[in-house]
Amino acid sequence: MLIASGSAMARVLLVLPTATYRAEEYLAAAERLGAEIVIGSERAQALAARMGEGFLELPLERPDEAARLIAAQARRDPRLHLDAVVAVDDQGLMTAALAAAELGLRHNPPGAVALTRDKAGMRAAFARAGVPQPDFAVVARAGADFFAEVAAAASRLGPPVVVKASSLSASRGVIRADSAADAVGAARRINDILESDGDLAGQKGCSPLLVERFVPGPEVAVEGIISHGEAEIITVFDKPDPLDGPFFEETLYVSPSELSPGSLEAVHLACRAAVRALGLTDGPFHAELRVPGASSVALLEVAARTIGGRCSTAMVMEDGSSLEEVVVATALGIREGRARLASPCGILMIPIPASGTLVAVGGIKDARSVPGVTGVEIAIPLGRPVRRLPEGDRYLGFVFAAARSPDMVEAALREAHRLLRIEIDAAAGAAVAPPARLRLGRGAGAGAGGRGAPGTVT
Repeated sequence: MLIASGSAMARVLLVLPTATYRAEEYLAAAERLGAEIVIGSERAQALAARMGEGFLELPLERPDEAARLIAAQARRDPRLHLDAVVAVDDQGLMTAALAAAELGLRHNPPGAVALTRDKAGMRAAFARAGVPQPDFAVVARAGADFFAEVAAAASRLGPPVVVKASSLSASRGVIRADSAADAVGAARRINDILESDGDLAGQKGCSPLLVERFVPGPEVAVEGIISHGEAEIITVFDKPDPLDGPFFEETLYVSPSELSPGSLEAVHLACRAAVRALGLTDGPFHAELRVPGASSVALLEVAARTIGGRCSTAMVMEDGSSLEEVVVATALGIREGRARLASPCGILMIPIPASGTLVAVGGIKDARSVPGVTGVEIAIPLGRPVRRLPEGDRYLGFVFAAARSPDMVEAALREAHRLLRIEIDAAAGAAVAPPARLRLGRGAGAGAGGRGAPGTVT
């Protein structure tokens, strides 16, 4: 990535929820680009005193109001003249899009961003545009026959099917069902998750469920950046551990992908078609796809943000810049050239083996010493509760790696994970869960591109 020269000092507002994983990376990116930083968050935090006039307290749960506050403050106070508004993760996306639109800055249309946060709306947009995707049905969470409709959809589409909430992310509330009865059980469990979040069935505006035909085959993730409606693919990550259910906890990401050239071309084309179908025009995107055949794909979803969690830490561009620098530079209109990864890299999202209380994580020093491993971070403090999928919404932590080849990256991540010792008190407090483990090695029966024997979390 090249940064255009001769540009004046720019000012960027980072919409930064207090619970985000992403603050450090985005703050560092803006500083490295020489941009002045304004922070917008839902409540005052340690940064507020340091930022002074550069801190805005925003009601992020009400994006319209938050955007109006940003625009009004920027117009009222010349010290807050903004050149870009950037959301660091999902919670601030609508606020950033609305504020940028109000101020006439580069942005994704708010309606397009809304579609990325509504899986049912996204499916409809893909269907209208002919984007390849799983066959699906949308089931409203209303009426006495709600669960009967789920069973009927599962029978019509499959089984197996995948039942998911239209409004959740990070694999939360996503369950495979191998029969109509299983689909009803999955729907009940997902409904409980939604209601625990205050999304009550039968109320106006409650999120519907999606029932989708399960698509077999390897799954990949795509990182890209959109500028003036043109989608640029930065990299494609393989997910070496099969995601076949019943839950879909992601573990390993390894780049570059070892899919065949034909499959990669199909992935690229589908992503570009999906971006157009949603109406996204400027900013990062993260896409998830299944690859059931040599040149066929199924688009699972697209988010108008970068890869989640702390995963972007593994991604370093050829010029040493970070993914967040690419995002901020694009928003400011000062990026030139293409963003390319410097070397093969990967991430392990450390799985949570049981719900309960995190007691200890041992072996971190040993894991960090594995050749190729560039970092190990535990995201949840000891003594705090942890939850497995499908109810859980956070990762235990992350391991990052870089090496000369994708195979070496994968081997380093698996070895680091083998060395970690995770102790969790079960919810009843009577037992300590054994360490989570990924099955090691590759099998001759690997999927497209030859990667990965079936890997499991036990």
